[in-house]
Amino acid sequence: MEHTDTPSHSATPLADPTTGRHYGMDWLRIAAFAMLIFYHVGMGFVPWDWHVKWTGISETLRLPMLAMNGWRLSLLFVVSGYASAALFAKMTPGAFLRSRSARLLIPLVFGAVLIIPPQVWIDLMFNHGYARGYLAFWGSDYFRFGALGGIIMPTWQHLWFVVYLFAYTLALIGLHLLLGARGRALAAKAGSLLLGGPLLLLVPVAWIVARYTLVFPGLSDTHALVDDFAAHWIFLPMFLFGVLLRYSATLWTTIRQWWAGLALSALASTAAMLLIAWHMTGNPDWPMWLEIGYTALRSTQSWLVILALIGLSDRFWNRDHASRAMLNEAVFPFYIIHQTIIVAFIWYLRPLAMPIAMAFVLTMLVTTLGCCLFYRIGREVPVLRVLIGLRGWRVPPAPKPAAINLPAATG
Repeated sequence: MEHTDTPSHSATPLADPTTGRHYGMDWLRIAAFAMLIFYHVGMGFVPWDWHVKWTGISETLRLPMLAMNGWRLSLLFVVSGYASAALFAKMTPGAFLRSRSARLLIPLVFGAVLIIPPQVWIDLMFNHGYARGYLAFWGSDYFRFGALGGIIMPTWQHLWFVVYLFAYTLALIGLHLLLGARGRALAAKAGSLLLGGPLLLLVPVAWIVARYTLVFPGLSDTHALVDDFAAHWIFLPMFLFGVLLRYSATLWTTIRQWWAGLALSALASTAAMLLIAWHMTGNPDWPMWLEIGYTALRSTQSWLVILALIGLSDRFWNRDHASRAMLNEAVFPFYIIHQTIIVAFIWYLRPLAMPIAMAFVLTMLVTTLGCCLFYRIGREVPVLRVLIGLRGWRVPPAPKPAAINLPAATG
């Protein structure tokens, strides 16, 4: 079981903790992972390269995918940073490290050994003409510790997020120990000043634009951790922003004051971005000025959507519900299994002739059902609970909804 006693340093990773639980951030975390499942289902039906593709391609579906493309992963790191900070506030650094190691590394190994291999096998068959059966692949090819068809195996595939989250957790613990109580307070104050008022928009957008135009132009994310500097440029600050958001009343004040304008601006920038993308469909030679403008617009849209969703979750979703605790717990098991279900189902669905829309909806339904079964079965079996990242060996009693007790965001 996790150590959950309040540590004697009752401070926090970066500042004094806020009181109460922000249910809106829980709902946003749930929604972020639900959108990820939608996005990964969509990857099988749009023109972009992926592990397996449906027999037809939908240009219409490409539009909502483009609308989500710039911010979906950043949002995951923001909500993960917020959740990590909330958990760390209840623990000593050692207890926090033990908890995160158990709930991230054990599922990572389990996933890499048993959950991920079917994806790789289907990818090799679909994209490289691999002809061996699954058992032969898993028994002799998957654990080769080398490349086959350009894929280095064994691999963590979509579980790269877990690897990065653990690495950023180590960075958070390191900052906590290095800065000390005074340093954490100063860091929180500096972060609030750096992102206060209009700077909450200007600084992050400039940072994102710099990644694509100045610092790492033309460099794609590798998801290999050690050489993925372009990804860390975005995802680590997003994680730390989530941590800071857990403690900064200044940031909450700005978001609460601007949420409506942020939401409208996010919609307007998304519409403008999609209009440009639709107009340039089929034309790979964008003028330089349009390419730069689109990059700036996409970067702005990404950050506006993240802030708008935080504002909306605070304004409308900050209330408890009987299903919240279960859904919040189910998020990680859903994440572990969802992509394997998607890839396998599309692969075996391909021989059937059906419209793209029907295939997409069916894939969504089967993926959701499969994720539910994986979670519901796994949560009842002690060993499986640990393997799928749930807390403890026993099913905890259902928590009673608690009253919301958030601090006034006036600092």
